[in-house]
Amino acid sequence: MAELVSEKTGGEFTMNVSYGGLSKNRENLDGISIGAFEMAQFCAGYHRDKNRAITVLELPFLGVANLDEEVAVSAAVYAHPAVQDEMKQWNAKLLMTSPMPQYNLVGTGDPRDELTEFNGMRVRATGGLGQAFEAVGGVPTSVTATEAYNAMESGVVDTVAFAQHAHLSFRTIDIADWWTENLNPGTVNCPVVVNTDAYEALSDEHRAALDEAVGESIEHYLTNYGELLAKWEGILAEKNVTKVTVSEDEIAKFREASLPIHQQWIDDMTAQGLPGQELYDLVISTLEKKRMSN
Repeated sequence: MAELVSEKTGGEFTMNVSYGGLSKNRENLDGISIGAFEMAQFCAGYHRDKNRAITVLELPFLGVANLDEEVAVSAAVYAHPAVQDEMKQWNAKLLMTSPMPQYNLVGTGDPRDELTEFNGMRVRATGGLGQAFEAVGGVPTSVTATEAYNAMESGVVDTVAFAQHAHLSFRTIDIADWWTENLNPGTVNCPVVVNTDAYEALSDEHRAALDEAVGESIEHYLTNYGELLAKWEGILAEKNVTKVTVSEDEIAKFREASLPIHQQWIDDMTAQGLPGQELYDLVISTLEKKRMSN
């Protein structure tokens, strides 16, 4: 995005990108609200109370199958007036998503591909994912991403739920015996927001350059991540990790077990004055429309 806005404005509009140096990783919205910096990424699950409405996108087993669908549902939810109103308290404008693939498990020992085998399983999973595994008898723990390798190596957890890039980055794939290729229990949602005052202070030309860069940036992201996915099969073979395919019948059981979590979210949001049912229905209808268009 920084490259794009610079190109579009002949170098007049520049961004200085910091990788974690401007605030603690759970305080990006706070920094945006006071104008400590103009743009930031955050993940909803880090502070669910600060961004209640978009946590609908972190509910387990919504049925999102790929990054294109994740982009579509995120964009629809971000555009909802209730979501935008909630962001106003942070003086934040939702600019774009940084789409995370569906998480899947790596584990040690015998592969687990049936719901009954998850009973008693110790899993590194946070937020809605943790609730989903707990609903089928698993024992979720929310060790940080950087602690996941040691937790798995020492036997504190049997399995770790991450997207592919994180299994690589945090090396959990190095000690895994198996990986679920299609469980797709859910993911985290990580928007990029811009300080509203800073956005409105841009010239018309610079604001247009930023807005135009959003779609191109997401396309770049999807292409880049696609290259990693293309290499994934080879990585599994190289590390001798068994690919586990979970049957549709078993996945249906997981989804059924997650429905009370969905309803509880709707009820909780409604009780807090947010349109919980409307937001939930928006995700489901957007998924249906996206699949029909494909």
